[in-house]
Amino acid sequence: MNENSKKQLKKTGRPLKNDPAKIRYTISFNEEEHTRFLALFDQSGMQVKAHFITSCIFDKTIKTVQIDKGTVDFYMRLTSFHSQFRAIGVNYNQIVKLLYKNFSEKKAAAFLYKLEKQTAEMAMLCQKIIKISEEFEAKHLKK
Repeated sequence: MNENSKKQLKKTGRPLKNDPAKIRYTISFNEEEHTRFLALFDQSGMQVKAHFITSCIFDKTIKTVQIDKGTVDFYMRLTSFHSQFRAIGVNYNQIVKLLYKNFSEKKAAAFLYKLEKQTAEMAMLCQKIIKISEEFEAKHLKK
């Protein structure tokens, strides 16, 4: 009796599963098949190969994520450019306020005329950028 009470008190370790996986299968690949298997496994984004194999066998959905470094780089540069473009807009508003505050109306109007020419050039540049972005999106992103 003393021995049984010690065993009942000692419940250490991992809790038992309700339905443990006890049955194992082995599979052999040649070099080409193994390379193909590893490529599919990497594309799936799963961490455990056994889970990947069972999901393939039982037709569970397998997600694949592809990251195009060129597209990510393009997106980052476009985002940076957009933030610079917004900063120019803020500076534009500040310049207009300062011109009317510090100069006469005639002199401020002359400076604004020059600023307006530069703004028109910038608007044309912006239209070109939008066109290039749309072409890039049509060719590379929507496949």
